[in-house]
Amino acid sequence: GSAGTKEECSTGKFTASGECCRACSSGEGVAQPCGVNQTVCEPCLDSVSYSDTVSATEPCKPCKECVGLESMSAPCVESDNTICKCIYGFYRDKNNKCKKCRICEIGYGLVYPCGENQNTLCEKCPAGTYSDEANHVDPCFPCTVCEEDEIMEKDCTATSDAKCRAGIDNMTPQGSTQETLDILETTIVSTTMTTIMGSSQPVIRSGTADNLIPVYCSILAAVVVGLVAYIAFKRWNSCKQNKQGANNRPVNQTPSPEGEKLHSDSGISVDSQSLHDQQPPTQTASLQGKRRGLKGDGNLYTSLPPNKREEVEKLLNGSTEETWRHLAGELGYKEDHIDSFTQEEYPVRALLSDWSSKDSSTMDALYSALRKIQRGDIVESLYSESTASSPV
Repeated sequence: GSAGTKEECSTGKFTASGECCRACSSGEGVAQPCGVNQTVCEPCLDSVSYSDTVSATEPCKPCKECVGLESMSAPCVESDNTICKCIYGFYRDKNNKCKKCRICEIGYGLVYPCGENQNTLCEKCPAGTYSDEANHVDPCFPCTVCEEDEIMEKDCTATSDAKCRAGIDNMTPQGSTQETLDILETTIVSTTMTTIMGSSQPVIRSGTADNLIPVYCSILAAVVVGLVAYIAFKRWNSCKQNKQGANNRPVNQTPSPEGEKLHSDSGISVDSQSLHDQQPPTQTASLQGKRRGLKGDGNLYTSLPPNKREEVEKLLNGSTEETWRHLAGELGYKEDHIDSFTQEEYPVRALLSDWSSKDSSTMDALYSALRKIQRGDIVESLYSESTASSPV
């Protein structure tokens, strides 16, 4: 009977009385190994210790801490150790070290993003695409295609986009069109003066004078009427433009940077808004998408869903205390105020709750602060959620 009992004992250990020693299950550690008495087990403490084995001898093991270039991917629980990953902008190489992600240089775009165990994969921008910024997040963008009524000033290359400007039909009366009107006015005046001077000393052959005088008078009258009508129209048009300029000037004293750029490049003032409206929808969306990148938005932090706020708190709680203290500093808190949060039961929640009551608690401000403390992974998580749920 004793031999049978020993064969059935899974731990292979026995008390002094011959009883099979009990094994502690996953999530428990051995507080007192069996000997004279039976094994004594104790539960491991969440976020402090863990046990991922069934054993009659192993105590709870201390949780791993994510340090240096690592951030927490999954917290330590009773039955599982902490899972760490490289911070945003870094990846884990074959030697299990966190290395900085490769940057795609100007003229090269992203093919495969930098991940936990994968460095950035870049490609040279093919024909019809370009990349004018060095980073590890943007692909090659499609080149701008000029509209039918636009003129291409600069061809698209692998490192810069094409530049278009409005054709002559879209220009304002200033510049070349105004010069054309001035030339036309000069021509009409010159023709009129020539006609007048010519008619003052006509060469009249015998028998034709009576017939030529009415013809000359008709031509002269037509030219004078045309000249008067043209000058009147030009004056009226000039007054109308001056009136419109006076009405528009108080509304917007400073021209947009795009308007200034177009004016300085070509010497012609072009309405940047009308040019923007003429861009094809796909092109406008592409350019706008690039400019947004991970900029976030002006919404308040309080507009974030509760589950996303919990996720922010959890990710910050999983880091060292220095992480959220640095975040508090970036959000404008002084050291004495930051110290007061450490007295709270949940310091991170207290910090975010206090900050969210301020008028400046926008998502833009939070994104910027998180990037400055190298926690772009939290920004990435929030941004991917917001873009997935936003309408196209």
